[in-house]
Amino acid sequence: MSHKKIGVIADTNACLDYFEHPYDIKILRSMIHLNDASYLDHIELTAEDFYTQISADKTIFPRTSQPPTEKMIETYQTMRDAGYTDVIVVTISQHMSGIYSAAQVAASKVDGLNVHVFDSKSVAYPEAIMALTAAERAAEGEDVATILKALEHIRDHNRVFFAVDTLAYLVKNGRLSNAQGFMGSMLKIKPLLHISKEGKVENVEKIRTFKKAVDRLIERFLQEVDGRDVEPFICHANNPETRDYIASRIQEARKMDDTIFSMPLTPAVGAHAGPGAVGIGYYIKP
Repeated sequence: MSHKKIGVIADTNACLDYFEHPYDIKILRSMIHLNDASYLDHIELTAEDFYTQISADKTIFPRTSQPPTEKMIETYQTMRDAGYTDVIVVTISQHMSGIYSAAQVAASKVDGLNVHVFDSKSVAYPEAIMALTAAERAAEGEDVATILKALEHIRDHNRVFFAVDTLAYLVKNGRLSNAQGFMGSMLKIKPLLHISKEGKVENVEKIRTFKKAVDRLIERFLQEVDGRDVEPFICHANNPETRDYIASRIQEARKMDDTIFSMPLTPAVGAHAGPGAVGIGYYIKP
């Protein structure tokens, strides 16, 4: 057993607010800007309220801003003062946000605490699982190096495919890596996207309708997981109908009795994916 006390921090984009878990994981929260109004993710604006607002008022274009570095420094200091010797900070992919580098800058300004910033190279569920795994292993008394190894396994053995109802949000917010060729009328297509190994949002296939994109999502998923022991998950931006459709298709194809874990995308993620977006993914168990 180590005499170190290891804490865990995640950011808003892990959507951990929508999980029930026993750990004290601190969350670095982004701000959501809806035209002139600004809200702290989840605390002042829940997923449900967010999607209701942007669906009701088409003039609202959501934007996000990352947690200020001062806030991160303050979070680190609070943990240090609570007796933590080390903190593992699990962040959204550095290709999707500046949180990773800001967390490192903040770490350099705090004395008396070892800060280990870990790039999940993902977002939403995979990021959440990394943070929860870190917290679980820290509670079991594992050391930092062993915990980081476990996180690397999840980071390197997960896949996320997703479909958006409109590309406008991803393109306008600068989150689509290979956005060329999507301008003008191309915004009408409903592509199949994925998160690459480097942690970038990329187009995989151009598809004409959302329904076809969802079916292709399921097809790709089933091809990849065939014969593998995986933990599947579904994320959605206020689209329970499509979530249920995907879940039933997968359960049928894989002859599963278990419920497939699903979660809403928090406003900070939904602001980029847009309402109606759905994601399906898996990680391979060690």
